This record gives sequence, C-alpha cells and structure tokens, in this order.
Amino acid sequence: MKNNRIKIFLVCSLLFTLLVPPAAAATKTVKVKITLASVELVENNHVGNEWYTTASINGKAVKEGSTVTLNLKPSDSIQLKAYAEEQDKVPDVGTKSVSVKVSSISKSLSKSLAVQVVENRGRYSGNTAEWKFAFKIQK
Repeated sequence: MKNNRIKIFLVCSLLFTLLVPPAAAATKTVKVKITLASVELVENNHVGNEWYTTASINGKAVKEGSTVTLNLKPSDSIQLKAYAEEQDKVPDVGTKSVSVKVSSISKSLSKSLAVQVVENRGRYSGNTAEWKFAFKIQK
C-alpha cells in the first residue's frame, strides 16, 4: 500500500514537472523595436490632393520615422495598422492592418501595408489612390 502511494506521488510529480513551465519561461519577454520607416503615395488616379495619414503599432499612434519599443512574450503578436484619408466634403478612406507573431521575427523584418483609397463621388468616382506604409521590425 505504501509503495503504491509513493509510485502515485512520483508519477504526479513527474507529470507536474513536464506540464507546468518554469516561472522563468513564463515571464520571459523579448524587446522588439518597430519603426514606421516611410509613408508614401505610390499612385493617385484623380482621387485628391489633400491627405491625412496615420499609423499605429499595438494601438499606439506613430509618425513617420518614429520608433516604438515593446517588451513582448514570444507568443504575442504585433498589430500594425495604416490609415489614409483624402480630405474633402465627403472624405475617401482606406485602411489596412496586419498581425505579426513575435516568434516569426528572427533579427530584422520588413513589413509593408498597401492602403487603397477609392474616390466615392464625382466624375472620377471609382478611381483609386494607393499608399505604402513601410515598417521595420527588429529584435
């Protein structure tokens, strides 16, 4: 009877050790630097001349040339969002977003978002403009 209890205890201990990660692994974070390298109007087929653009990294607004540093777990993701708006009485808007897993970043990674804005009124209705938002991600 006593031997069975010892065996059960040893088996449970072994399972606990294998299934529960150590505290150090659970709290390990990785420093990731993300830069909005550039925002450029690639094509504009009569959509407009006055523009507003913005981008965000994990919900934090970022300007062109700015860097955001995040401490993330390897299992986390980085959410990149881009927004372009042609400004007139009835604004034309385009957005794009992408999620990048931290575990997929080795040393450095470039990610571009192509944002398309479609003219919604007037004689050029249906024409498009395209913006390119380029991000650089580094561990």
